[in-house]
Amino acid sequence: MKQVTTMMCGSCANENAYKSIFLWYRQRERGADAGFTPEEMESCMLNQAPGSPPLCMLSFKGGFSRAHNGVLSTTRSKYLHKIDVPAFDWPVASFPAYKYPLEENKRENEAQDKKCLAEVEELIESQKKKGVPVAGIVVEPIQAEGGDNEASPEFFQQLQRIAKKNQVALLIDEVQTGGGPTGKMWCHEHFNLDSPPDIVTFSKKMQLGGYYLSPDFQPQLPYRVFNTWMGEPAKLLLLQGVVSVVKRDGLLALVRSSGERLRAGLLRLEREFPHLLGSTRGRGTFLAVSCPSAALRDDLVSRLRQRGVQTGGCGELSIRLRPALIFQEHHAEIFLDIFRQVLAATK
Repeated sequence: MKQVTTMMCGSCANENAYKSIFLWYRQRERGADAGFTPEEMESCMLNQAPGSPPLCMLSFKGGFSRAHNGVLSTTRSKYLHKIDVPAFDWPVASFPAYKYPLEENKRENEAQDKKCLAEVEELIESQKKKGVPVAGIVVEPIQAEGGDNEASPEFFQQLQRIAKKNQVALLIDEVQTGGGPTGKMWCHEHFNLDSPPDIVTFSKKMQLGGYYLSPDFQPQLPYRVFNTWMGEPAKLLLLQGVVSVVKRDGLLALVRSSGERLRAGLLRLEREFPHLLGSTRGRGTFLAVSCPSAALRDDLVSRLRQRGVQTGGCGELSIRLRPALIFQEHHAEIFLDIFRQVLAATK
């Protein structure tokens, strides 16, 4: 991915990445050297075909693409983000729902992968028949807002192959996972994909929003992707400083070692308090654990906060952990000790 477009936030990064996918799709249909027809130019101003074509993005249940109107159509995590707001009738596929521990449920989890991938292929085909073809697939490496739901490298490898076979773009949304919290700069680096994704969006730890894209997705004309604020140069200077410190201090390796200590401690707490915790999961320090009920989850998050520890809820039942890249192994032990005290005091 040799091109980069900077934006102000994760929402406008995904929003304009979708636009780039639609432009790529139509340019391919139109032909590399073909211009716009008068009919296309007139009809787009009325939100009608052919200038405003019937295309769609395919997303996954539990996904969170942010909250602007276009990306809200591919957000499937919480009703509060979506209710009362008009949205596109775009297709949604199931995301794998794994059983834990992973090593003890390999067969069931492989079946989840196959079921969800088959659903993706069926939706691509059904959308073609409806006359509203899928131009792109948007997927998070870990569905953060939806509950820290993860999928296997094999799932993402097969998803990319399905996209390529059907000439559909693959957008990997790294707004929450990008910048190092999984122990690699980009979470999709864990997946050993056959080739880079077509587009990768980023924000949060990257100091500003934007997306990397392969040259085929670079618009051929100016102003096709255009905002008042196309990113901010001052934030690029901050990002330059962040990246230099990450490299200088070996922070990705630190995330991996601290994450192993944190994960091992969560698994110990699972064994000690099996009626309170389960399904420890994630990569690096980008971790989560589930509770039997939302009420218990919210109570634990509240009491941890009272002890000076900021965690958060995600999905229906999960507590998520999001330490900074400088989080060290002894910090993990401090957290685990406090968490154990809170769990021991739970009635």
